[in-house]
Amino acid sequence: MIVEAHAVAKKFMNEFVLDHIDLSLHDGDKIALMGPNGAGKTTLVRAILGLYKLDGGEMRVFGKDPVKSRVEVLEKISFIPQLPPPIKLTIEELLNYVSKSSNISQESIFLEAERMELNLKANLTKPFFKLSGGMKQKLLIAIALSKKSRLLIFDEPTANLDPKGREQFYQLLREIDEACSTIYITHRLDEISTLVNRTIYMELGKIVEDERM
Repeated sequence: MIVEAHAVAKKFMNEFVLDHIDLSLHDGDKIALMGPNGAGKTTLVRAILGLYKLDGGEMRVFGKDPVKSRVEVLEKISFIPQLPPPIKLTIEELLNYVSKSSNISQESIFLEAERMELNLKANLTKPFFKLSGGMKQKLLIAIALSKKSRLLIFDEPTANLDPKGREQFYQLLREIDEACSTIYITHRLDEISTLVNRTIYMELGKIVEDERM
């Protein structure tokens, strides 16, 4: 079991953002997580990542409390945010940090980047925050895929990619291990319909639909 959530609740300003949610995520689940803005999608993902202390219920990720055992949990997860963080490190410094902290081969990152036509070696001295939006997103995707995590979480991962970049990204995802679980926060089900086997729709902090495809 990857994720087990029982009656999970989270409040902001006395309003439920997660309203007593039940969810189970197994090895090999490929989920499209959908819903309007404010539905609770990002909050649910952040709870899985151990960023929030819950106001009710219980969350287990790989059998552990994601807040109390956050380091152990995050070792098995790769997360791509919708907005790349304003990292001031150069590409070379970032790759050195990622390689040492996550035990990822830099060569594997270079290879994944090349498959999306991102030439990292020609940009090693550039600060990450000065890259174009598309280049940032491709680099974060290359790092995530190189980590070989058991759970990949993507928050609108193709938002900054052009059509060719999107197709290259989806091709990479078609080649990952079938046992790997994925969550895509997306408004574009048509683009990822061939990559998912389950759709979850949220509204007002609740899961209102959860269907296998």
